[in-house]
Amino acid sequence: MKLQQLRYIWEVSRNNLNVSATAESIYTSQPGISKQIRILEDSLGVPIFTRNGKHLTSMTPAGEKIIEIAGEILQKTENIKNIAKEFRSESKGSLAIATTHTQARYALPSVIKKFMSDFSDVSLDIHQGTPMQISEMVSQGRVDLAIATEAIELFENLILLPCYSWDRCILVPKGHPLSKLKKVSISDVAAEPLITYVFGFTGRSKLDDAFKQQGLTPNVALTAVDADVIKTYVRLGLGVGIVARMAFDENTDDDLVAIDASHLFDSSITKIGVRKDAFLRSYMYDFIKSFAPHLTRDLVERALELKEQGAINALFEGIELPHY
Repeated sequence: MKLQQLRYIWEVSRNNLNVSATAESIYTSQPGISKQIRILEDSLGVPIFTRNGKHLTSMTPAGEKIIEIAGEILQKTENIKNIAKEFRSESKGSLAIATTHTQARYALPSVIKKFMSDFSDVSLDIHQGTPMQISEMVSQGRVDLAIATEAIELFENLILLPCYSWDRCILVPKGHPLSKLKKVSISDVAAEPLITYVFGFTGRSKLDDAFKQQGLTPNVALTAVDADVIKTYVRLGLGVGIVARMAFDENTDDDLVAIDASHLFDSSITKIGVRKDAFLRSYMYDFIKSFAPHLTRDLVERALELKEQGAINALFEGIELPHY
Protein backbone atom coordinates (compact mmCIF):
# COMPACT_ATOMS: atom_id res chain seq x y z
CA MET A 1 0.00 0.00 0.00
CA LYS A 2 1.39 3.35 -1.07
CA LEU A 3 0.44 6.87 -0.06
CA GLN A 4 -0.01 7.71 -3.73
CA GLN A 5 -2.61 4.96 -4.09
CA LEU A 6 -4.55 6.31 -1.12
CA ARG A 7 -4.47 9.75 -2.67
CA TYR A 8 -5.80 8.38 -5.95
CA ILE A 9 -8.83 6.65 -4.39
CA TRP A 10 -9.52 9.72 -2.25
CA GLU A 11 -9.37 12.10 -5.22
CA VAL A 12 -11.50 9.80 -7.38
CA SER A 13 -14.17 9.74 -4.66
CA ARG A 14 -14.08 13.59 -4.55
CA ASN A 15 -14.50 13.78 -8.34
CA ASN A 16 -17.73 11.75 -8.53
CA LEU A 17 -15.79 8.60 -9.52
CA ASN A 18 -14.66 10.29 -12.74
CA VAL A 19 -11.12 9.04 -13.29
CA SER A 20 -10.52 11.36 -16.23
CA ALA A 21 -11.50 14.45 -14.22
CA THR A 22 -9.35 13.21 -11.34
CA ALA A 23 -6.32 12.78 -13.57
CA GLU A 24 -6.77 16.30 -14.89
CA SER A 25 -7.17 17.80 -11.41
CA ILE A 26 -3.98 16.22 -10.03
CA TYR A 27 -1.96 16.44 -13.26
CA THR A 28 -1.40 12.77 -13.94
CA SER A 29 -2.59 10.15 -16.42
CA GLN A 30 -5.91 8.33 -16.35
CA PRO A 31 -4.34 4.89 -17.06
CA GLY A 32 -1.86 5.46 -14.23
CA ILE A 33 -4.65 6.11 -11.72
CA SER A 34 -6.67 3.09 -12.88
CA LYS A 35 -3.62 0.83 -12.68
CA GLN A 36 -2.70 1.95 -9.15
CA ILE A 37 -6.27 1.50 -7.92
CA ARG A 38 -6.29 -2.06 -9.28
CA ILE A 39 -2.96 -2.79 -7.61
CA LEU A 40 -4.28 -1.48 -4.29
CA GLU A 41 -7.48 -3.54 -4.56
CA ASP A 42 -5.44 -6.68 -5.37
CA SER A 43 -3.14 -6.11 -2.40
CA LEU A 44 -6.09 -5.60 -0.04
CA GLY A 45 -8.11 -8.48 -1.45
CA VAL A 46 -11.34 -6.44 -1.70
CA PRO A 47 -12.76 -4.15 -4.39
CA ILE A 48 -12.92 -0.48 -3.49
CA PHE A 49 -15.16 0.47 -6.42
CA THR A 50 -17.85 -1.32 -8.41
CA ARG A 51 -17.52 -1.11 -12.19
CA ASN A 52 -19.54 -1.16 -15.34
CA GLY A 53 -16.96 -2.07 -17.95
CA LYS A 54 -14.13 0.42 -17.51
CA HIS A 55 -16.26 2.95 -15.66
CA LEU A 56 -16.45 3.24 -11.88
CA THR A 57 -20.09 3.31 -10.79
CA SER A 58 -20.03 3.35 -6.98
CA MET A 59 -17.96 2.68 -3.88
CA THR A 60 -18.29 -0.73 -2.26
CA PRO A 61 -19.14 -0.88 1.47
CA ALA A 62 -15.51 -1.77 2.17
CA GLY A 63 -14.39 0.98 -0.20
CA GLU A 64 -16.38 3.63 1.68
CA LYS A 65 -14.59 2.77 4.93
CA ILE A 66 -11.18 2.52 3.24
CA ILE A 67 -11.60 5.88 1.52
CA GLU A 68 -12.71 7.54 4.77
CA ILE A 69 -9.54 6.35 6.51
CA ALA A 70 -7.46 7.29 3.45
CA GLY A 71 -8.73 10.86 3.83
CA GLU A 72 -7.67 10.90 7.47
CA ILE A 73 -4.20 9.57 6.58
CA LEU A 74 -3.77 12.18 3.86
CA GLN A 75 -4.75 14.92 6.30
CA LYS A 76 -2.17 13.61 8.79
CA THR A 77 0.53 13.69 6.12
CA GLU A 78 -0.48 17.26 5.28
CA ASN A 79 -0.20 18.12 8.98
CA ILE A 80 3.33 16.67 9.04
CA LYS A 81 4.27 18.90 6.11
CA ASN A 82 2.73 21.92 7.83
CA ILE A 83 4.62 21.22 11.06
CA ALA A 84 7.88 21.09 9.11
CA LYS A 85 7.01 24.33 7.30
CA GLU A 86 6.15 25.99 10.61
CA PHE A 87 9.57 25.24 12.05
CA ARG A 88 11.35 26.26 8.83
CA SER A 89 9.53 29.57 8.51
CA GLU A 90 6.62 30.74 10.66
CA SER A 91 5.56 33.50 8.25
CA LYS A 92 5.85 31.79 4.87
CA GLY A 93 3.29 29.48 3.30
CA SER A 94 -0.27 29.52 2.03
CA LEU A 95 -3.77 30.03 3.38
CA ALA A 96 -6.94 28.88 1.62
CA ILE A 97 -10.31 30.22 2.76
CA ALA A 98 -13.79 29.27 1.54
CA THR A 99 -16.63 31.69 2.15
CA THR A 100 -19.81 33.24 0.76
CA HIS A 101 -20.13 36.37 -1.35
CA THR A 102 -21.47 38.41 1.58
CA GLN A 103 -18.49 37.57 3.77
CA ALA A 104 -15.97 38.08 0.95
CA ARG A 105 -17.52 41.37 -0.17
CA TYR A 106 -18.47 43.01 3.14
CA ALA A 107 -16.82 41.33 6.15
CA LEU A 108 -13.38 40.28 4.91
CA PRO A 109 -11.78 43.11 2.88
CA SER A 110 -10.18 45.00 5.79
CA VAL A 111 -9.03 41.72 7.35
CA ILE A 112 -7.54 40.53 4.06
CA LYS A 113 -5.78 43.85 3.50
CA LYS A 114 -4.15 43.77 6.94
CA PHE A 115 -3.22 40.09 6.64
CA MET A 116 -1.54 40.60 3.25
CA SER A 117 0.39 43.54 4.67
CA ASP A 118 1.51 41.61 7.76
CA PHE A 119 2.25 38.33 5.95
CA SER A 120 3.54 39.25 2.50
CA ASP A 121 5.14 35.81 2.09
CA VAL A 122 1.85 33.95 2.54
CA SER A 123 -0.12 33.24 -0.63
CA LEU A 124 -3.85 33.68 -0.02
CA ASP A 125 -6.62 31.88 -1.91
CA ILE A 126 -10.27 32.83 -1.42
CA HIS A 127 -12.90 30.41 -2.73
CA GLN A 128 -16.56 31.43 -2.94
CA GLY A 129 -19.52 29.09 -2.97
CA THR A 130 -22.70 28.01 -1.29
CA PRO A 131 -22.53 27.23 2.43
CA MET A 132 -22.70 23.51 1.60
CA GLN A 133 -19.87 23.78 -0.93
CA ILE A 134 -17.81 25.81 1.51
CA SER A 135 -18.32 23.30 4.30
CA GLU A 136 -17.43 20.40 2.02
CA MET A 137 -14.21 22.14 0.98
CA VAL A 138 -12.90 22.43 4.53
CA SER A 139 -14.29 19.02 5.53
CA GLN A 140 -12.35 17.40 2.69
CA GLY A 141 -9.18 19.36 3.49
CA ARG A 142 -9.25 21.37 0.25
CA VAL A 143 -9.16 24.65 2.19
CA ASP A 144 -7.86 25.56 5.65
CA LEU A 145 -10.81 27.59 6.93
CA ALA A 146 -14.48 27.98 6.07
CA ILE A 147 -16.42 31.12 6.99
CA ALA A 148 -20.19 30.73 6.80
CA THR A 149 -23.48 30.99 8.65
CA GLU A 150 -25.47 28.07 7.24
CA ALA A 151 -24.78 24.34 6.67
CA ILE A 152 -21.37 24.27 8.33
CA GLU A 153 -22.73 22.53 11.45
CA LEU A 154 -23.75 19.51 9.34
CA PHE A 155 -20.18 18.18 9.11
CA GLU A 156 -19.09 16.11 12.11
CA ASN A 157 -15.36 16.35 11.39
CA LEU A 158 -15.39 20.13 11.84
CA ILE A 159 -15.24 22.33 14.90
CA LEU A 160 -17.12 25.61 14.77
CA LEU A 161 -15.74 28.84 16.20
CA PRO A 162 -18.36 31.60 16.66
CA CYS A 163 -17.21 34.91 15.16
CA TYR A 164 -20.01 37.47 15.31
CA SER A 165 -23.78 37.80 15.29
CA TRP A 166 -25.65 39.90 12.75
CA ASP A 167 -29.10 41.14 11.84
CA ARG A 168 -30.99 41.72 8.62
CA CYS A 169 -32.44 44.80 7.04
CA ILE A 170 -35.25 45.34 4.55
CA LEU A 171 -34.24 47.24 1.43
CA VAL A 172 -36.71 49.35 -0.54
CA PRO A 173 -36.42 52.20 -3.05
CA LYS A 174 -36.89 55.68 -1.64
CA GLY A 175 -40.55 56.57 -1.29
CA HIS A 176 -41.69 52.96 -0.92
CA PRO A 177 -44.74 52.58 1.40
CA LEU A 178 -42.76 50.41 3.86
CA SER A 179 -40.26 53.22 4.39
CA LYS A 180 -43.07 55.44 5.71
CA LEU A 181 -44.19 53.05 8.47
CA LYS A 182 -43.06 53.73 12.04
CA LYS A 183 -42.46 50.02 12.64
CA VAL A 184 -42.69 47.34 10.00
CA SER A 185 -44.46 44.10 10.98
CA ILE A 186 -43.88 40.60 9.67
CA SER A 187 -47.30 40.71 8.00
CA ASP A 188 -46.30 43.95 6.23
CA VAL A 189 -43.28 42.16 4.81
CA ALA A 190 -45.25 39.02 3.88
CA ALA A 191 -47.62 41.16 1.77
CA GLU A 192 -44.72 42.27 -0.48
CA PRO A 193 -42.93 40.36 -3.25
CA LEU A 194 -39.59 39.47 -1.66
CA ILE A 195 -36.10 39.31 -3.11
CA THR A 196 -33.68 37.49 -0.81
CA TYR A 197 -31.04 34.83 -0.52
CA VAL A 198 -31.34 31.33 -1.92
CA PHE A 199 -32.36 28.84 0.79
CA GLY A 200 -29.30 27.70 2.73
CA PHE A 201 -27.55 31.02 2.22
CA THR A 202 -26.59 33.69 4.75
CA GLY A 203 -29.07 32.92 7.49
CA ARG A 204 -31.99 32.30 5.13
CA SER A 205 -33.37 29.61 7.49
CA LYS A 206 -33.94 32.25 10.21
CA LEU A 207 -36.00 34.27 7.76
CA ASP A 208 -38.17 31.30 6.77
CA ASP A 209 -38.66 30.33 10.42
CA ALA A 210 -39.93 33.83 11.30
CA PHE A 211 -42.73 33.64 8.73
CA LYS A 212 -43.60 30.07 9.68
CA GLN A 213 -43.93 30.96 13.38
CA GLN A 214 -46.54 33.61 12.47
CA GLY A 215 -48.44 31.26 10.17
CA LEU A 216 -47.45 33.33 7.13
CA THR A 217 -46.20 32.27 3.72
CA PRO A 218 -43.72 34.74 2.23
CA ASN A 219 -44.12 35.71 -1.41
CA VAL A 220 -40.55 35.06 -2.52
CA ALA A 221 -40.46 36.52 -6.02
CA LEU A 222 -36.76 36.12 -6.69
CA THR A 223 -33.72 34.61 -4.97
CA ALA A 224 -29.99 35.15 -5.45
CA VAL A 225 -26.72 34.17 -3.78
CA ASP A 226 -25.32 37.68 -4.08
CA ALA A 227 -26.51 40.68 -2.01
CA ASP A 228 -25.47 43.04 -4.79
CA VAL A 229 -27.73 41.17 -7.23
CA ILE A 230 -30.59 41.45 -4.74
CA LYS A 231 -30.05 45.21 -4.52
CA THR A 232 -30.03 45.50 -8.32
CA TYR A 233 -33.50 43.97 -8.59
CA VAL A 234 -34.83 46.04 -5.70
CA ARG A 235 -33.74 49.11 -7.66
CA LEU A 236 -35.73 47.83 -10.63
CA GLY A 237 -38.84 47.75 -8.46
CA LEU A 238 -39.28 43.99 -8.67
CA GLY A 239 -39.69 43.52 -4.94
CA VAL A 240 -38.53 44.22 -1.39
CA GLY A 241 -35.06 43.00 -0.50
CA ILE A 242 -34.01 41.23 2.69
CA VAL A 243 -30.25 41.10 3.18
CA ALA A 244 -27.61 41.00 5.90
CA ARG A 245 -27.39 44.49 7.42
CA MET A 246 -23.66 44.61 6.67
CA ALA A 247 -24.50 44.40 2.95
CA PHE A 248 -26.04 47.90 3.00
CA ASP A 249 -23.62 50.75 2.38
CA GLU A 250 -24.98 54.22 3.08
CA ASN A 251 -22.65 55.76 0.51
CA THR A 252 -23.01 53.43 -2.47
CA ASP A 253 -26.63 52.50 -1.72
CA ASP A 254 -27.92 56.03 -1.14
CA ASP A 255 -30.81 55.44 -3.56
CA LEU A 256 -32.20 52.74 -1.25
CA VAL A 257 -33.70 52.83 2.24
CA ALA A 258 -32.59 50.23 4.80
CA ILE A 259 -35.29 49.37 7.34
CA ASP A 260 -34.18 47.66 10.53
CA ALA A 261 -35.52 44.09 10.74
CA SER A 262 -33.88 42.97 13.98
CA HIS A 263 -37.30 42.81 15.67
CA LEU A 264 -38.65 40.53 12.92
CA PHE A 265 -35.92 37.95 12.47
CA ASP A 266 -33.60 36.31 15.00
CA SER A 267 -29.93 37.19 14.79
CA SER A 268 -27.61 34.75 13.03
CA ILE A 269 -24.06 33.77 13.94
CA THR A 270 -21.23 33.55 11.44
CA LYS A 271 -18.69 30.85 12.27
CA ILE A 272 -15.26 29.68 11.22
CA GLY A 273 -15.10 25.96 10.49
CA VAL A 274 -11.84 24.03 10.95
CA ARG A 275 -11.17 20.31 10.64
CA LYS A 276 -10.80 18.65 14.03
CA ASP A 277 -7.51 17.07 12.95
CA ALA A 278 -6.07 20.19 11.32
CA PHE A 279 -2.69 21.65 12.18
CA LEU A 280 -2.93 25.42 12.04
CA ARG A 281 0.12 27.49 11.12
CA SER A 282 0.93 30.52 13.29
CA TYR A 283 -0.28 32.97 10.65
CA MET A 284 -3.60 31.10 10.47
CA TYR A 285 -4.18 31.88 14.15
CA ASP A 286 -3.35 35.51 13.36
CA PHE A 287 -5.90 35.56 10.55
CA ILE A 288 -8.61 34.09 12.79
CA LYS A 289 -7.92 36.64 15.53
CA SER A 290 -7.94 39.49 13.02
CA PHE A 291 -11.36 38.39 11.78
CA ALA A 292 -12.76 37.68 15.25
CA PRO A 293 -10.64 39.39 17.98
CA HIS A 294 -12.02 37.22 20.79
CA LEU A 295 -10.67 34.09 19.05
CA THR A 296 -7.20 34.19 20.55
CA ARG A 297 -4.70 31.45 19.78
CA ASP A 298 -5.10 30.04 23.28
CA LEU A 299 -8.88 29.83 22.91
CA VAL A 300 -8.72 28.24 19.46
CA GLU A 301 -6.13 25.69 20.62
CA ARG A 302 -8.37 24.76 23.55
CA ALA A 303 -11.28 24.29 21.15
CA LEU A 304 -9.16 22.05 18.91
CA GLU A 305 -8.17 19.94 21.92
CA LEU A 306 -11.81 19.55 23.05
CA LYS A 307 -12.97 18.37 19.59
CA GLU A 308 -16.58 17.78 20.74
CA GLN A 309 -18.84 20.64 19.66
CA GLY A 310 -20.92 20.56 22.85
CA ALA A 311 -17.81 21.14 24.95
CA ILE A 312 -16.63 23.81 22.52
CA ASN A 313 -19.97 25.63 22.78
CA ALA A 314 -19.61 25.58 26.57
CA LEU A 315 -16.13 27.06 26.20
CA PHE A 316 -17.62 30.09 24.45
CA GLU A 317 -20.47 30.62 26.90
CA GLY A 318 -20.21 34.05 28.47
CA ILE A 319 -18.08 35.45 25.66
CA GLU A 320 -19.90 38.40 24.11
CA LEU A 321 -19.68 38.25 20.32
CA PRO A 322 -19.37 41.36 18.17
CA HIS A 323 -22.75 42.30 16.64
CA TYR A 324 -23.46 43.80 13.24
